[in-house]
Amino acid sequence: MSVANDVIAIARDEIGYQEGWEDGHWNNIQRYAPAVEGLEWAQGEPWCHTFVSWCFQEAGAADLAPVTASCAEGVEWFRDRGRYTDYPVIGGVVYFGPGGGTHTGIVVSYTDAEITTVEGNTNSNGSAEGDGVYLKTRLRHSSYIHGYGIPDFPEGVVLADPAWRGQKGVTFFGHEASTDDIPGGDDQPGRDHDRGTGHEPFPGERWFRDAPDSPIITAMGRRLVEEGCSAYREGPGPQWTSADRESFRKWQRKIGDAPHECDGWPGPLQWAALKVPRTTDAS
Repeated sequence: MSVANDVIAIARDEIGYQEGWEDGHWNNIQRYAPAVEGLEWAQGEPWCHTFVSWCFQEAGAADLAPVTASCAEGVEWFRDRGRYTDYPVIGGVVYFGPGGGTHTGIVVSYTDAEITTVEGNTNSNGSAEGDGVYLKTRLRHSSYIHGYGIPDFPEGVVLADPAWRGQKGVTFFGHEASTDDIPGGDDQPGRDHDRGTGHEPFPGERWFRDAPDSPIITAMGRRLVEEGCSAYREGPGPQWTSADRESFRKWQRKIGDAPHECDGWPGPLQWAALKVPRTTDAS
């Protein structure tokens, strides 16, 4: 079995575990902090990243992820190594909230629309008070997701970041992947499973702000209408207008972006979720 599979299997085995209960509240007392060398002090503190560190330690891979109780430090650890991305990674570490400092978990699968994770110090009701280890499903393109750490698994990595395509040890699945796609042995060659989607690549954030006149805008608008996000009185047409921006704002709300992120300006992840057909195919 691969190291990524080991990490995920260990995390899955903990689903259902709950921290201590005292005086009518969950108290952050759990078994992970005392078991991770250097994190004994974190007993009684929020423990989502402590849980991630424990899972990697138990898989014999403590050097592949940061040993820390701080999500912000975890983000910096991966960034310092050039292994941080906006795209999901099987067995990777997902970070949530501003700067990635709010919460974390381990990715077990993803689709175009969602990621599935195992997370510690969370719950099933969405409240701020975590109580245990849960299997969670979250919107892949939500602005709550800050990014993903890419562990340097010896068997290679499975991820959706197109910038990593073609690299040795990288298996690229742009749209969906799970543990079934993890390579089995050490030092695997890169594999590319993008069969072509017929979707328009993201033109860039600045492109929209320059008020383009392009068939791409028409194709985008038609997809927004199909998704029930139309603010158009006429069209859509090729010229970017305030109606396009308001329609895209509705799309941002539909996919679960935070209110302050719903500004109507397309970003790469929101664009990918919309699946705008290539203009040569749009009619």
